[in-house]
Amino acid sequence: MLFESFSFRSLQLANRIVMAPLTRSRATPEHTPNALMATYYGQRAAAGLIIAEGTSPSPNGLGYPRIPGLFNNLQVEAWKETTAAVHARGGKIFVQLMHCGRVAQVANLPAGAEVLGPGAVACPGETYTDALGMQPYSPPRAMTEADIAHAVQEYVVSAKLAMDAGFDGVEVHAANGYLIEQFLNPLINLRSDGHGGSIGARNRLALDVTRAVVLAIGPDRVGIRISPYGVFNDTGTFPEVRAQYLALAKSLSALGLLYIHLVDHSSMGSPPVPDEFKLSLRASFDGLLILCGAFDHASAERALLDQRGDLVAFGRPFLANPDLVERMRKHAPLNVPDMKTFYVPGPKGYTDYPVLTT
Repeated sequence: MLFESFSFRSLQLANRIVMAPLTRSRATPEHTPNALMATYYGQRAAAGLIIAEGTSPSPNGLGYPRIPGLFNNLQVEAWKETTAAVHARGGKIFVQLMHCGRVAQVANLPAGAEVLGPGAVACPGETYTDALGMQPYSPPRAMTEADIAHAVQEYVVSAKLAMDAGFDGVEVHAANGYLIEQFLNPLINLRSDGHGGSIGARNRLALDVTRAVVLAIGPDRVGIRISPYGVFNDTGTFPEVRAQYLALAKSLSALGLLYIHLVDHSSMGSPPVPDEFKLSLRASFDGLLILCGAFDHASAERALLDQRGDLVAFGRPFLANPDLVERMRKHAPLNVPDMKTFYVPGPKGYTDYPVLTT
């Protein structure tokens, strides 16, 4: 099933293999995509769907060095090289809109931008900056209602710019402890206003963003990524996690959203997402379910045959294997990714991995 073509609504894919969004920090210091990124994504366009790396819809969301943005015309024009490279090989590409929120350091932000979050508590730990090396995360400013409304509109503008840049759709990043999950998770979101204090209030930002983006570019061009039970960036499980995310899924279904991209990071030390929860989530949502979490060829096939999901996303295998689809098809060995080059500039460990010669 993995290699069969797949159609759902207006989405037509060459296979059921998804390249998961992977931060690679190869954009310019000004957060503009470049030709090297176009080569990288073009190399991997045999995937049925590529979800491009986390891309900020706002100057305030640029928490890491050299991650791309999508909030000005220069970035739109630069992204066109990437979308054209993928489409030239028959692939489809969505862009993941990722606002880092409090997972940020001011040294990584452009002039005039600020670190924002649901509250004023800094994310624990340190992060890398090009200017100063490792630094503690900066304390955020607690977002006002006006800040939240402005952020929603930034997502809308960015989604429209994504269409101008040639993307086939957008994925709203509501996982891994970034801004939207900061509102979803009560361990971080300590608000008691309309954006915190209850399941409905914590779900509000995720739903406001997706609803606004759907209205702007259409439901068949919008997906969302979630990571319930995750622990990344100081998130963690909580008593209402099951009820909250099933309520979120039902509301997203009512919006006509194209897909939910469900991340299970148990292979990296997070608590596993219970199988019963995954089945309940699938039953609560009328769109596609993309499964992600340490899959290989065999386990992906089993998940599809068991109808546990519609598409399967692969992350790290795509880092070192631009021809991953062909390697899996031929049961060929995979290149091993070089972790030292995950987030450094330049082609090494990015566009120079070998491909099969026969």
